Parts: sequence; structure tokens; C-alpha cells
Amino acid sequence: MSVGFVLIAMVLSVFAARLVQLQAVDPHSYAQMAAEEGSRTVILPAARGEILDRNGEALAETVDGRMIVADPAVTKRVAPQLATFLSQRLGLDYIETLEKLRVTGAGGRFQYIARQVPASKAEKVVADATDRFRDEKGRPFAGLATERDPLRVYPNADIAANVLGFLGTPDADGTTKPLAGLEAAFNRYLSGKDGEARYEVGAGGAQIPLGDSTLTPAVDGRDLHTTIDRDLQFYTQRVLQQTVQGSGGQSGIAVIMDSRTGDLLALADYPTYDASRPREYDDSLYKSSALTDVYEPGSVEKVLTLSSLIDAGLSSPSQRFRVPGKLMRQDRPIGDYWEHGTLRLTLAGILAKSSNIGTVLAADQFRRGQLRSYLTRFGLGTRTGLGLGGETRGLLPDGAAWTSQVGDRIAFGQSLSVNAVQMAAAVNTIANGGVRVDPSIIEGEATTDRGAAVGSATASARRVVSTDAARETMLMMERVVDPEAGVAPKAAVPGYRVAGKTGTAQRVGAECGCYDGSTSVSFAGFAPADKPRFTVYVVVHSPRAGSGGGSVAGPAFSRLMSYTLRRYGVPPTGQAPNRIPVEW
Repeated sequence: MSVGFVLIAMVLSVFAARLVQLQAVDPHSYAQMAAEEGSRTVILPAARGEILDRNGEALAETVDGRMIVADPAVTKRVAPQLATFLSQRLGLDYIETLEKLRVTGAGGRFQYIARQVPASKAEKVVADATDRFRDEKGRPFAGLATERDPLRVYPNADIAANVLGFLGTPDADGTTKPLAGLEAAFNRYLSGKDGEARYEVGAGGAQIPLGDSTLTPAVDGRDLHTTIDRDLQFYTQRVLQQTVQGSGGQSGIAVIMDSRTGDLLALADYPTYDASRPREYDDSLYKSSALTDVYEPGSVEKVLTLSSLIDAGLSSPSQRFRVPGKLMRQDRPIGDYWEHGTLRLTLAGILAKSSNIGTVLAADQFRRGQLRSYLTRFGLGTRTGLGLGGETRGLLPDGAAWTSQVGDRIAFGQSLSVNAVQMAAAVNTIANGGVRVDPSIIEGEATTDRGAAVGSATASARRVVSTDAARETMLMMERVVDPEAGVAPKAAVPGYRVAGKTGTAQRVGAECGCYDGSTSVSFAGFAPADKPRFTVYVVVHSPRAGSGGGSVAGPAFSRLMSYTLRRYGVPPTGQAPNRIPVEW
């Protein structure tokens, strides 16, 4: 009898201890566990903001998509057959899908099967599964469902892909990371904030109609407006591709800028990739070469050197020079790209003929440090601050690195390096009456993930050379495309006055760190020369031997400038090109 009472007392003490634990010691944690066993949490993805061109056309957009989710408590019955079905219909990995369909324990009532599936496709797959995998009593299969999951698409294939970047595929936890371009640089601005729905479910996994539920709505991301003109970008990329391929080149860049505002209307790279199918391309293409890659600009830089001389009051377009066939400087000779005896050239003639020797003789008039000061004000050696990641600042020697020999070479565009947007903005300074305006690729203002506010609304301007110096430089540049006086008649645009400059520079090989015999050829200019509206810069790297800026980049410039002027309805000014003397 006493033994029985002892046993009963022991049992009651166990129940009492358990009751104390539940009600007094840790009631909240156990209540939470009980709630979680009968609840489901669903992420409500925010719709990512669109990336738009200057006319509101979508460059990257978010469309209606679905995630397909499974309830393993239901799907495990037919897991092998269902995994086969889903892998065939959605291109999923069979083993991974099978594991998700069989999950037990934590997470056993909710598993992501596929993310960002086009809505119509997802609904069709789930509907077919519902009908195919009925239970023993013929009831529709209830193991799969769909939830809203916006899908990122790039409707224009490779158009501006170098600028846009792209989103990667969702991770196991559903996170989608931007991998390049504007998508990465402005991720927080675009992405918004996901919401969450939490509700009670019954034994079969269905929501209890009057059960507890909480809803935190998603906050959609903001649209990012760019300065890019989609149709002009398309044309620019095609012209650039044809130019690089036609010259046997390795790669190329083209920049089109509004001369007055600094807005980048087109920023093209070749080769590039299709943003809707990025995995089919080498990841070295996931960048904007116009910002990330540096090179020596060659004779386009002479525009900056000679305009600085004029602004400093040290020279004028009509100043006369005797230009020998060779110029010995220290232990090295400086030559021109063509053989000649002594020439009698004006400063305008030095630019029109693109004489290295003449440029060095003219630059001898600078005081120590004066040219470097001007180049810095033109923006060389400083990032443009467009907002895209990976931009290089280039190289502008300073201090002891700026030797006499280096200074000579910098005057005609060697021994320094630039990126293409830097150089386009520098030349545009002359088009804009001597005032450098920051280039912009964002219309208005937006904040990067690094916290920098960028865009046309934040762009600054500074005077680099006087209005008169800019105008006189324009007159000299106009002679470059003159069929009798200049070296680039193929850059002319019929009916318009054009000011421009060729460039040919030796390239530094990646392996040897030395000049490897290849070149970068280019042409930069603006039109109408006497009332500039657009600045265009074309660069081709490593074309076949014997290529020059006038013969390769010049015709591409002409096509791009002609198309841009017509597209924006810019009429010729009706004035004849100037005839400023190039010889004396």
C-alpha cells in the first residue's frame, strides 16, 4: 500500500515540476515554440525599382513573377516523381529538389522550390502538378503553392549592359545579389524592403481563417532615371562594334555627351554582354571599360596642352614655329608620325597636322608645374564620380616623377593615362566655352550604396580656360577635319562645322609592362563647332598595324555625330568653316 502511494507521489511531482516550468520558469519560450509549430512565415518580396533611360524607357524592369513553395509534409509521399516533374519543367537540379520535398523537422512545412519564375509559367506548373499528383481518393494535390516574387528582366539584351549590370540568381535563402553596374552601385536605392506575412496553420498546413496573423507590407524600391538615350545607345554600340571589327581591333569605347550639361547620352563598350544572359559571357566583361580601363590618350591630349598655352597668354593660333624633322631632347629623339624636313607651322598648324615636335616646342613656354596644374583642372588624375563602381583615376605624374622627358611626352599625350569618360569631359570643356562640367549618368539625384549623392542635379562646373581661349582652340580643332589642312577629313559631318582631334598612342602590354607595339587610336570632337551641342569620343584599342585615329575612329565619329544631330533636330549653323592659317 505504502509503495503505491510513493509511486503516485512521484508521478504527481513530475507533473508539478513540468507545470512550474511551463507557467513560471520559461512560459514565453514554450509559447513561442508552440506558436511556431502551428505557424507559417512567408517573405513578401519588394518590387525592385526600374532603371529607365532619359525618355522613360525601361532598361531594367521588374515584372510579375512567382516563387514556387512546397509543403514537405504533403510532397514527401510523391517526392521522387514530383522532383522529376519539377526538374524537367523548371530546369531544377533533381537531387536538390528531392531533398527539399522530403524535408522533415525544422522547416518541414515550407520550402522554397524555385524563385523568380514568370507568373504564367509558375501558375501553369503548379496547376499541372495539382492535377497530376492527386491523392488516393482523387483529391487535387495540395503540396505546391505560389507566392508573389517579382522578376528582374533586361528587355534590351546587350543595350547598356556595361552600365546596367545585372542581378544574380537567388541564394538558398532567397536573397538575390546585384553583381555589377548600376544594379550594384545603387542596390539599396533600387531594392526597397521586403515584407513578411505570418499566420497560423492547421494540421494540414492550411491557414486557419480566424487564427492569429501579422502582416508587414513590402516597401517597393525607387526607380533610377539615367541620362542614357536607349535608341542612341543601341546605334552607338552597333557603330562601335562595326568599327572595332572592321579595323581588326581588340576592343573599343564610344562616349556621347551633351556639351552643355555633361549628360552622357551613350556610353558604349565593345565587346560587351547580354544582361539577360550574363552567364554565357566571360565575367571580365561585367564592367564599363569607359571607366575602369586606362590608356594613354595620345594626340587628343594636345587640345588640352595648346588651349592651356593660349589661356596662359603664352601663345596664340597664329604663333609661328619652325618644326624640324627630329628633335633631340636629352638622350632621346622626338619625331612625328610622318617623315618631313623643317616645316613652318603656326600653332593651329601644329594641331591640324598633329605634330609632336611642334607641340613640345610650344609647351617649352610653360613655367614649371603650369601644364600639370591645367591638366588637373581639366579633370585628369581624378575620378569623374559618376557613381559606378570600379572607376580608375588614371595616372598624372607629379613631383619628381614629372621629369623633363616625361613632361615632353605628356604634352603630346604619352606618359599619362586616362579613362574614356575623363577624356571626353576634358575635351567637352572646350565645347562648353572653357567651363568643365561634371559628366552625369544619373538624371536628377540618387544616392549610391557608399552614401554618395550623384547625378545631374549635383554636378558642378568650373572654369578651366577663358571663353576666348576655348573659342580659339575650337578654330584650330576645326582645321583638323579640313581636307587640305588637316589629318582627319573622314571625321567631317556633311553640312555641319566640326571641331575635333585625332589620337594615336602606344599601348603598354600587360605582360611586359612596356610598349608592346600595339596602339590605341581615337577621335574626339564636337558639333556644330560654332554652337556646340554634342561631344563624341571614339577609342579603338589594338587595331591592325598602320591604323590611325583619323582613318579608324574618325569615320565612326562622323556617323555617330551625324545621327545624334539628326535625332535631336540640331540644324547646321549656316556658317562656313574658318580658314585660320596653318603654315607661314
